[in-house]
Amino acid sequence: MTPPQRQRRFPRNVPPPQPAGPAGNKGGGGNPERLYVVAGPDGERADIDLVTLIVAGSPDPPPSATPEQAALLRLCAAPLSVAELSAYLNLPFSVVTVLLTEMLAAELVQARFPVVRKALPDRSLLEAVMHGLQRL
Repeated sequence: MTPPQRQRRFPRNVPPPQPAGPAGNKGGGGNPERLYVVAGPDGERADIDLVTLIVAGSPDPPPSATPEQAALLRLCAAPLSVAELSAYLNLPFSVVTVLLTEMLAAELVQARFPVVRKALPDRSLLEAVMHGLQRL
């Protein structure tokens, strides 16, 4: 019995297919050059957290908006977190923060930062509760 012969996936004279370029890449997540073009050379970032809620003032993008900014505005008709926007657009968090920084500066979107609770409650409040309980 003879062993089976291995077949080549691609014939020798035909090169393997190349991955899709920026036009065929939905969202541009895998192409670093495309991410640089989307984010711009300066790369300034606002102090935005993953759970910061973003809401658009108007869902209609201005004529000067890039396709990514227009998509962000359409998604932000209702408040969404930055993590959700990053996932929906298939873009890294860092690129989304750069886009949002530009849009915050142009006042196209508003950021609602999460409410941070204090580690310890106010001492006067605790004393007032304690005195109220003692009077019962």
